Amino acid sequence: MIEECLAVEFRVHDDDCPLAEATRAVGDGIDVDARPPQRRDDGYDLLQFSSAQSDALVDQLESDDRIRYLHVSRTNGRSRYRCLSKQPCVVHRLVDAGLIVETLQYRDGAAMIFGAVVGRDVLKGVMEAAGETVGVRLERVYPLQAEARETPTQRWDLTPAQEECIRTALEMGYFAIPRETSSESVAAELGISKSAFLERLRRAEEALFRQIFS
Repeated sequence: MIEECLAVEFRVHDDDCPLAEATRAVGDGIDVDARPPQRRDDGYDLLQFSSAQSDALVDQLESDDRIRYLHVSRTNGRSRYRCLSKQPCVVHRLVDAGLIVETLQYRDGAAMIFGAVVGRDVLKGVMEAAGETVGVRLERVYPLQAEARETPTQRWDLTPAQEECIRTALEMGYFAIPRETSSESVAAELGISKSAFLERLRRAEEALFRQIFS
């Protein structure tokens, strides 16, 4: 019998990993979307992540003594990074307890971890691990149904931040005719600047249109 699969979201504050510290130092509400870190036998973590192009972020990462072999590629105003990190990521403690990590998002020194667990007992173990880890807090837990449809993020290859941007704008009437809210209001609801909202919205729309018309 297959146990219940639960989606979980954790928020991490005061993390001292390189990506958290880099977004804290750079500021400007820049979002870093990361894959789960891969632990290597030599003690390093392989990090793969992306963000809007930011020379400040690159400079910050290059100046971090814990980062090795930083590689950056740029396409359509977005940067993709790959490097090794000597600093173990907090997420490993949750993974060791049974968390299946899907994505991570760093912003202003904090991180959101999106993942899943199989069964309530595993969830209990992950929660205990989170409770023993400074700055880790459970934000949300909900069941994943086997017959559930793909989320927009999965179907259209959007980042969680882009999906949240479109969903919030839609719910607030930003796309209505006549428009029922302003870009400033949607940005305030998301907790980001107007320019960050508009950039995120344009990137999400571009991603959708490219897939629809490809």
